[in-house]
Amino acid sequence: MSLVVQDLSKRYGEVPVFQHVSLNVQPGEFVAIVGESGVGKSTLLNCLAGLDHWDSGTVSIDGVDLGSLDDDARARLRREKVGFVFQAFHVLPHLDVAQNVALPLMLLNRPDPARVQAMLDAVGLGTLGARLPQQLSGGQLQRVAIARALVHRPALLLADEPTGNLDPSTAASVMAALIAQTREHGAALVLVTHAMPAALQADRILTLQADGLHPYPPKNA
Repeated sequence: MSLVVQDLSKRYGEVPVFQHVSLNVQPGEFVAIVGESGVGKSTLLNCLAGLDHWDSGTVSIDGVDLGSLDDDARARLRREKVGFVFQAFHVLPHLDVAQNVALPLMLLNRPDPARVQAMLDAVGLGTLGARLPQQLSGGQLQRVAIARALVHRPALLLADEPTGNLDPSTAASVMAALIAQTREHGAALVLVTHAMPAALQADRILTLQADGLHPYPPKNA
């Protein structure tokens, strides 16, 4: 699996969010994207997942141009090949932990309780599958999100500020779980973050600026 982005630009009305973004992520590679608040990091990640639209350029996952797909086809591709970890967790409060983790498999019509339990064990939640989300801490909820994002063995994992709501100790633990599981699955990982301790664990760090992605540190540092 490879992620290839070529000359991607996004505007809100007449206001550019970012321009001329190009990126090539190889299978198993961990790339961190940093940048100032408001520069469009989360918007870029949403574009990479096909969750948001862009104005020019291309995004290809595993050789498939997302711009050539309709919304249903994009959703199917995400379901099969992409995992997404959100800063706000986005767990479903009426489902228990195991049911939340199982959702990607259910959407693929591939129920696998053993796989769900294995993922819970891997992120340190093996005994908490029957708990509801409101019974968990923030760090535990983020681990649920990581397990859910990886349970269907996606080739690409996209993570949006996964430690942004966590204290430093919990953030370090969550990042360790995220990286360990990504490496174990051989998935490519693209992380957007303000947290340099998280970014510094990546194979490459890139800075998003208005005119595209640049090697870290930024040009004006």
